[in-house]
Amino acid sequence: MVKVFVFIDALGWEQVEKYDFLRDLLPNRRKIEMQFGYSCTAIPTILTGKRPSEHGHLAFYDYAPEKSPFAKMRFLAPLLRPKSFWRRGRVRNQLSKLIKKLYGFTGYFQLYGVPIERLPKLDYCEKTDLFVPGGLAPVKNLADVWGEQGHRYLISNWRLPESENFRVAAEAFRKGEVDRAFVYSAAFDALQHDNVGRDVTLRPKVDKYAETVRGLHRALVEGGRPFELTVFSDHGMTPLRGTVDAPAALSAAGLVWGEDYASAIDSTMARFWWLDGAPGSSRPTAAEEKVKKAFEGFPGHWLTEEEMKYHGIWREDCKFGDAIFLADAGVQFIPSDMGVKPLNGMHGFDPADKDSCAAWLSTAPVPESVRRVCDYFSVMTEE
Repeated sequence: MVKVFVFIDALGWEQVEKYDFLRDLLPNRRKIEMQFGYSCTAIPTILTGKRPSEHGHLAFYDYAPEKSPFAKMRFLAPLLRPKSFWRRGRVRNQLSKLIKKLYGFTGYFQLYGVPIERLPKLDYCEKTDLFVPGGLAPVKNLADVWGEQGHRYLISNWRLPESENFRVAAEAFRKGEVDRAFVYSAAFDALQHDNVGRDVTLRPKVDKYAETVRGLHRALVEGGRPFELTVFSDHGMTPLRGTVDAPAALSAAGLVWGEDYASAIDSTMARFWWLDGAPGSSRPTAAEEKVKKAFEGFPGHWLTEEEMKYHGIWREDCKFGDAIFLADAGVQFIPSDMGVKPLNGMHGFDPADKDSCAAWLSTAPVPESVRRVCDYFSVMTEE
């Protein structure tokens, strides 16, 4: 039995239903609860079946001075003047490529809007290619398990255009060269960030995906072996409904980053580490009290320990932060460490929000156990 899994990033349940995506070809369908976080959280979860507390990937940057690979950049940061020049998108892209090459990172790397002077105290989670054998060590990933099972497998090269990955996969199916395949497409995510809700732009792309998946189906038929074909996603996309300015609120509170507190402010959540308290103390620090007061009135809430455990992001070592503030669905932190302008659409909100839900669509019945993104792995690796 050949088993093929097509991962279309951001093709959420709302889009699947709205555009009636491949209902005739893939009649077995289920709405799936998104993994808390972003694609950089969901992809390791899909590839391992583990949750962030186990595989260690919640967001790209964490406060970890003792583990930072960027320690030597403390000498470079003072030279990067004026700051406005180094905040430009194109400049940041080129600087990201240079840093990636100098440090030998094989995974996806991007500076986004992270202040250069803070890098020496930050760790980056995706230093290695997640999709290759050993890419998420010590946790085993899909390539590790399929290799151990002795399957001839294909896992798309995320660096290539999606059209090339689809072409390579179809050719392999026709020739009967693989037993398992993970075909990855990321382009719809970027399109939705800019065009969420714009049918005139999104519908042709969804129709193109439908045509492409039908082509993969024909190639599998031509290959002459029994097969199962599944399309799944990691999340949907939530339209922009407002913004909040966290840096301004923190500045007004008179706090100093790196002395009183540290933070990683993403598009939808703000994570904090308190630096002015005694280790192990359960009493709120002065910085914690000031930050929480500064955030009063912001649309969102501070995650409880119970919520973090439910979402699989609770860790005793507080790797992901001592406290996490999650914005309400549709509200973006602007500016943030991800950028200075809001996007028309964003994901990474509460997984229970309807626009966050992912989708599982298949020629085969959906196992009862498949309810969350972390459940995909068991289906992909069952013998």
